[in-house]
Amino acid sequence: MEPLTWKDSFLYTDSYKKNSSFNFLNRSHSFNADIDWNYNAFGKLWTYNLNYFDFLNQQNCSAEEGLALLQDYIEKDAILKDGKEPYPISLRGINWVKFLSKHAISNQEINQFLYNHYQTLLRNLEYHLLGNHLLENSFSLFFGAYYFKDETLYTKAKHILKEELTEQLLKDGAHFELSPMYHQILLHRLLDCINLLQLNSWKEDTLGPFLKEKALKMLSWLQEVTFSNGNIPMVNDSAYGIAPTSKQLFGYATDLGLVWPKGALSDSGYRKFQQADYELYVDVGNVGPTYQPGHAHSDTFNWELYVAGKAIIVDTGTSTYEKNALRQAERATASHNTVKIGNQEQTQVWGGFRVAKRATVSILSDTENQVKAEHNGYRRLGAKHTRSFTADASQIVIEDELNKELKQEQVAFFHFHPSVKQIEVHDHSLRLPAENIQISFENPLKIELLYYEYATGFNQRERSRKIAVSFQKTLKTQINL
Repeated sequence: MEPLTWKDSFLYTDSYKKNSSFNFLNRSHSFNADIDWNYNAFGKLWTYNLNYFDFLNQQNCSAEEGLALLQDYIEKDAILKDGKEPYPISLRGINWVKFLSKHAISNQEINQFLYNHYQTLLRNLEYHLLGNHLLENSFSLFFGAYYFKDETLYTKAKHILKEELTEQLLKDGAHFELSPMYHQILLHRLLDCINLLQLNSWKEDTLGPFLKEKALKMLSWLQEVTFSNGNIPMVNDSAYGIAPTSKQLFGYATDLGLVWPKGALSDSGYRKFQQADYELYVDVGNVGPTYQPGHAHSDTFNWELYVAGKAIIVDTGTSTYEKNALRQAERATASHNTVKIGNQEQTQVWGGFRVAKRATVSILSDTENQVKAEHNGYRRLGAKHTRSFTADASQIVIEDELNKELKQEQVAFFHFHPSVKQIEVHDHSLRLPAENIQISFENPLKIELLYYEYATGFNQRERSRKIAVSFQKTLKTQINL
């Protein structure tokens, strides 16, 4: 078999700690004897990560160590469980192809095992889940096709890639699941495919230009939403420490010779207002995608604020995918910088990755320094919520209005980053002395200073403060910077 050429772009994982020790999702485990590839004490996502084999390509994993891990996995083929599901097969396939290619390892037993698993993937593509899962399947089939010079794998990969990238990328370049973290992950995979094409001349057809076109759109969008300090907004299912950084991705794209235009946020529903001293990121979009909103939160009209490159108002983030009370709370309305009415949710999130009745947004005005929209997520109460954001040079004004008087309590939430240590609360205002920020309110009934848990990564949270401002029908928030 003609060898495949592969050269790593950057290495960002450090999950294998030697001597059968691993750290995924900020949880570590050492296997005393044999590695249990089905180990599930930390939940399914940890088990998945163990079976992805990202660690094969980390900086300090030698060819000998990696080969030993591969051989161990192959020997336990008969007892593998989660690792034989299509999603881990997809990610593992890419990692094995990269590892074997860059170390010029040609081993018949490994190749047969890998090929068998690609046949399993081919028969079990995740059409029932769609979204990023089906895209990951197709990226992996593409790698498998090049590695084995397999026309069947290539034909299927090309078909899905063309169909799903057309379907899943919005006009402004956002991935339609509206998670900046998943956008980074999928952009990385797309750049890997372009890298593979440029390093190997097995196929010459229209797929290469198509993939580059989509990568440019994704790069433009990512550049628009990335804060000046390199962070992405932690909206919907997003977490720190999972995806490559925007800086790494921009560097990778540049190394591949890609030059992308300045983007403009539109149908993703996100807006970013940037002034000399601050960046305001706003969500006035619908829950998406309509048929697979598993990574969506109840966060309509949510926003984040960075001042001089420092996070001030933040989304609470995501720290778990387990189907438990914490997962439910992190997706709920009260965990976002928006308005909750009584015990109602704007959008009903449930079951870990399920969404029922959801808010629908209508944008009323959209200009260079202002956006105004309304949503019907409280239609069960006969109410509509309108919110506008006006961003001037040194002042932000947020205006909330309900279309009717309600008996239920109306509360606007403001979640502060853990670095904001001092908050002075007054009758109609609050002050952040260290940051020299004044926030005042018109028509507040009550201002409460509360605690919440800010997700600094999966299974990692830090206590921080939030404000709950009660009001009746209208609330005007003025932030002076």
